[in-house]
Parts: sequence; structure tokens; C-alpha cells
Amino acid sequence: MAAVLACGNDAVLSHGSAAELWALLPVRARLVEVTIRSSNGRARRAGIRLHRSLSLHQVATTRHNGIDVTAPARTLADLRRTAPAWVVRKATRQAEFIGLEIGEIRTDGTRSDLERDFLGLCRRHGLAAPEVNVKLGPFTVDFFWRTRGLVVETDGWAAHRGRQAFEDDHERELRLRALGYRVLRFSDVQVESAQAAVAGAVRAELG
Repeated sequence: MAAVLACGNDAVLSHGSAAELWALLPVRARLVEVTIRSSNGRARRAGIRLHRSLSLHQVATTRHNGIDVTAPARTLADLRRTAPAWVVRKATRQAEFIGLEIGEIRTDGTRSDLERDFLGLCRRHGLAAPEVNVKLGPFTVDFFWRTRGLVVETDGWAAHRGRQAFEDDHERELRLRALGYRVLRFSDVQVESAQAAVAGAVRAELG
């Protein structure tokens, strides 16, 4: 809030800092990004990365947690101009997942690059498109072919390492099978380096 106030009445939190405020990206130590609706003013301020935009209209701003900030759709638009593509995808997925209003911006329903890669694998190998991130009983599964009762889970090492994660994954699989679903599980390495084998396993289950 202090950074926004320091830049005047026309200032709003924006870009990566706005994405952090909206919980679209994890908070990290860096310069606070602020946009002002003016072409004038000081070029630099300590601890602040200042952007200027005469096209930032009032409708594209709001208040969140007591701070003037760009609205989610405008925040994502700003990120597309300044951040790597993978950061934009991550923020967009999170905005959609938590139900923020992002206008016409839409994702493919995936929540990670690994899930996105698996969808690409399905397309390249001519597999029927699955539903993505579907609620089944108490679980949300990565991919689901409803007419075949087939679930595919994709696991990255960073999110699934350790004994507890190992036990949780197996408990989850047992419960899904008890609900009548067939389950295939692939690692990030398999999705990246053994695509033909992964596609063949899915195709065999789809019949």
C-alpha cells in the first residue's frame, strides 16, 4: 500500500505485484510494480518499478484488501507484455481456478505445464480429448474420459516426492478404483520422454 500511496492519487498496484496481491503468483521479494495514469512525474522511486499508461481506465482498476490495484483481466494483460509465457500461463490458470473475472481470457483447464504437455501428447497421438481437472467423489482428477471411466493422473517429482506424498497417491488411487474408475498414472519424465508408450497405454485402456 505504501508504494501505491507514494506514487500519487492516480497510482495502482500492477503487473507482477498485482498478480501477487490477487494470489495468482507466489509472493517474492522484488521491486513493487505500480502503474500511474500519467506521462509525467519522477522517473525513479526507491523500491518501486514505475509504469505509465494513459490507457489505464478506471474500469480496469479496483480495490482489493484495501489497495488500489489493476483488475484481474488487466493484470494478466500487463503480465503478457512483461513476463515469460510460463508465468502468464500459471497466473491465468490460477485466476480461472479461484474464479476471478478475467473477461475473454480462457485456459485449457490445466493447472500446470505438465498437464498442458499431456494434453498436447493426446492431440499429437490422436487420442480422444479428455475432460480436465474433474471432480470425482472427494477428489479432483487430472484427466477423465467419462464414457470409458478412465482417469489419468500426471505427477511431477517436485509435488509428489517424499513418503507421505507416495502414500497419499496410492491411497487416492485405491479409493478411485473402489469407486469404479480405472486409473493410469504417469510421471513428468514419461510424459516428456516416453510419449509413444504413454499414448499407447492410454489408447489400450480407451479400447
